[in-house]
Amino acid sequence: MESEPKFKRIIEGASVLSLGISIVVAILIGIGIGYGLKRLTGIAWLFWLGVFWGVGGAVLNVYKAYKRAKKDLDALAQDPKYKHDSHV
Repeated sequence: MESEPKFKRIIEGASVLSLGISIVVAILIGIGIGYGLKRLTGIAWLFWLGVFWGVGGAVLNVYKAYKRAKKDLDALAQDPKYKHDSHV
């Protein structure tokens, strides 16, 4: 029987935590860029453009995490230990 790696749960937890942090950071960077553009040019809608860029970056981060998780789960589904035999 294989034992679970010592730090596996910590690494998985850090991965989930990093997704949450990356969402917040992406939105804050977008807000910062939008605020800077608004202050630089005086055009108010550039702030909202920055907000939308930040939200778009956050959505992209979630999508990438979803694709990575789906790839891992698809590989796990192909593992013979977890194959479901319908003829039982």
